[in-house]
Amino acid sequence: MFYQALTGSGNQMSGSVAQLKAFKPTRDFFVGIDSDGCVFDTMEIKHKECFCPQFINHLGLQAVSRYAREAWEVANLYSDTRGANRFKALIRALDLLADREEVKARRVEIPRMQSLRDWIRHETKLGEPALAAALAARPDPELARILEWSREVNAVVEKIVHHVPPFPMVRESLLKLGEQADLMVVSQTPAKALEREWKEHNLDPLVRFIAGQELGTKAEHLAFATKKRYSSEKVLLIGDAPGDFSAARENGVLFYPIVPGKEDSSWRRFHDEAMARFFAGAYAGAYEAALIEEFDKQLPETPPWQN
Repeated sequence: MFYQALTGSGNQMSGSVAQLKAFKPTRDFFVGIDSDGCVFDTMEIKHKECFCPQFINHLGLQAVSRYAREAWEVANLYSDTRGANRFKALIRALDLLADREEVKARRVEIPRMQSLRDWIRHETKLGEPALAAALAARPDPELARILEWSREVNAVVEKIVHHVPPFPMVRESLLKLGEQADLMVVSQTPAKALEREWKEHNLDPLVRFIAGQELGTKAEHLAFATKKRYSSEKVLLIGDAPGDFSAARENGVLFYPIVPGKEDSSWRRFHDEAMARFFAGAYAGAYEAALIEEFDKQLPETPPWQN
């Protein structure tokens, strides 16, 4: 076995913030890896078949379903907010929808969801446990509606998202990385879904910890696990969304982009070239900057209907 658990033997799967803060290095290097859209080609099926239909249903958007779907896909797949936390993404999609001229012409009122906005502003652990706790402390029909939406999304994901293998060269890359680095999943997906997907493809033994949305933001995951434990130039986050890049930079560590639409070649390049540069201390600088420039071009800020 490459790894030891946080305490004792074997690998530690998802756990508490306290367990994540107790993360103990066994290697000089650390690599965090996003899951949806980065390791697994699940972004399209999850958002188009699971999230978006429930978004339309639970928020009463049937009269503008075409535009609601376009707003959801831009917010979650095809713009600089790709990969955002589901609750933040919902607000982004609503704002895109409310600003669209075709929606205004139909005189359809788009819910503002002010209670959700207020909760997001004050809460850092943007997951269902924190939302349920907020509702228990102070009942709110808007937040109850969102919790019901989120739970139904989870149920649909569990029902239909199966047999989606990792991208080519992921397994080979994780095996090779594990020879010199401690590996951890860094994601805003619920831990239960992460564990199911990583176990389904027998990837879970290759990582030391799975951090989902319940344990905070990706930036917090990295900070909890790596601060004062690893040299910053020996910490790398692999991700497919601008939020992943922001989490890396917030912690002063390196970032490797899995470019949306070019996932296979991104992983091949990582396995064959970028990984060796990272371990040799030759990744930062012009090489990393060129990869990030290519990545940024794939995810514009402006939706296509505004061009």
